[in-house]
Amino acid sequence: MKKFSTDCRLCPRLASFLDEVRAAQPDYFAKPVPSFGEAGTPLLIVGLAPGMHGANRTGRPFTGDYAGDLLYSSLHKFGLATASAPLDANKQANALLSLKGCRITNAVRCLPPQNKPEPAEIKQCNGYLVQELAAVPQGAAVMALGLIAHGAVLRACGLKVKDFKFAHNARHELPNGLALYDSYHCSRYNTQTKRLTEAMFHQVFDSILEQHQF
Repeated sequence: MKKFSTDCRLCPRLASFLDEVRAAQPDYFAKPVPSFGEAGTPLLIVGLAPGMHGANRTGRPFTGDYAGDLLYSSLHKFGLATASAPLDANKQANALLSLKGCRITNAVRCLPPQNKPEPAEIKQCNGYLVQELAAVPQGAAVMALGLIAHGAVLRACGLKVKDFKFAHNARHELPNGLALYDSYHCSRYNTQTKRLTEAMFHQVFDSILEQHQF
């Protein structure tokens, strides 16, 4: 598979949808969203897909919506980010935000209609995740935010989802030497319904940091 590009149009439905969004919102990024953070770090965080008014607007994963507020505040708490908020409203401050020892990406790089990518689109985009995982060091940790990200990581590793059951704060030792950690997605819906609390989210980072040095 070719190296990731913001010009990618491999999924016709997503490419057409982004064309529509870009026409309606000319100030939005509205392209496939690149990963954030240095490649090859010992922690790779994998989300689902860009949100309409989050990464699809700003061009950076988990920046501009509620899910990013919880993720970046947690990263800052655990010493993995230089700021506790994405700061996308202030370009000068935004430029100062960097990650330390981790990188953020998505299972699907394009905004999907209704935030629901189709199975074929998840599969098509999986080659980019294969490239991400190939860059991480031996013994690295991968944090999957939600069931789709969990499945995408396993597919990228050539493994079957049925052999590694998703559960919040579960840890899976993968045959390739990576450790996969699961978390419910830090979406507004999950936090408002209390399916995921801040304490629960922090538990996953505690689990990761107990086993890994960054």
